[in-house]
This record gives sequence, C-alpha cells and structure tokens, in this order.
Amino acid sequence: MTDVAIVGGGPAGLSAALFTAKNGLDTVVFDTDGTWMHKAHLFNYLGIGSVDGSAFMATARQQVDDFGVDRKQGEEVTGVEAADGGFSITTDDGEYEAEYVILATGANRDLAEDLDCEFTDEGVVDVDVSMETSVEDAYATGAMGRTEEWQAVISAGDGAAAALDILSKEKGEHYHDFDVPADAEETFGAMVDASE
Repeated sequence: MTDVAIVGGGPAGLSAALFTAKNGLDTVVFDTDGTWMHKAHLFNYLGIGSVDGSAFMATARQQVDDFGVDRKQGEEVTGVEAADGGFSITTDDGEYEAEYVILATGANRDLAEDLDCEFTDEGVVDVDVSMETSVEDAYATGAMGRTEEWQAVISAGDGAAAALDILSKEKGEHYHDFDVPADAEETFGAMVDASE
C-alpha cells in the first residue's frame, strides 16, 4: 500500500506530490496530461516572470520525479473507493491501494461522486480549509471545490494544503514545510551524489 495516491497531474496534483514525497511519504501520481496548463502562458503566477504552460508542466514533473514520486504518466484512473484502512484505486492497468487519496482532476468531479463525497448546493465538492472532503483522508483540490475561481496558483496552493494536512496527520502535530538555504544544499547535494 502506498501512502498517498494523487489523481491528476496538473498544478494541484504535482504540488501535493512534491510536498508529500519531499517529506518521506510514498507517493504515486496518475497523470493523463489533460491539464489546462497546456493552453496557458503564466505571467500571473508569483515568482514566475513569463513561462509557457507546457514548459511549466515539464519543470514541475521533473521536480516531483527528482523527489521520487512514482508518476504513472498516461494511466487513467477509472474508479476510487474506500477500502480497509484507505482507498482502492482502479486503472485500466491494474489496482492500487493507498492510505490517502487526493483528487486533482480539475472540474471533473466524477471520482468524488463515485467516492460519495458530499457536494455543495453549487454542485462542487464540499471541502474544508485543508481540502479534505466529507470522506476522511480523501481530498479534492482546485476546480473540484470551486465554482469559478480557477487559477493555477490557487490549485497549487490547494494541493499544498492537502499535503500538509496529510503530513500533519502522519506526524501527529501541525507540520510546516519550511526550508532554509542549508536544507537546499543538503537536499540537492544528496541528489547530485546519488546520480554520480
């Protein structure tokens, strides 16, 4: 059983994957590459001057790959259901089990419906401030929980919020992922050493 399964490889899903994998949780991402980012050009995203959406996605994917995320590129999730102590994720290629699931499928809310998550009167997934749904340990991010306010930076924040909530549950206390320059030197130095 993997720790965290993430359905969707856009900004929300990859942001969540970055935080969980970087902090030691076994993480798998199912990505059919249906993200709206391929139609975007970012210059309204804090910290990014101007970048094509597809180039942004390539960088984001490389970043999560570098932290050891098991990215199932092109593998479509056809079902998610609650199982003993976690979730069962079904794809055309097989079945997977995870302790936590993060749904990051944009405005497609079918999997949340299949999982019996509660919806609001506006027809979006009902989530709390940490993006957790009415189904314990199941999260919905980005456009899944918003009627209209869809932005890549908001989605990335939603993914981070879900990941930090999971990390807090796992560590038994509120968890903050805050790095200093020495952390970067240690982390990236270890990556360079491992590749040599």
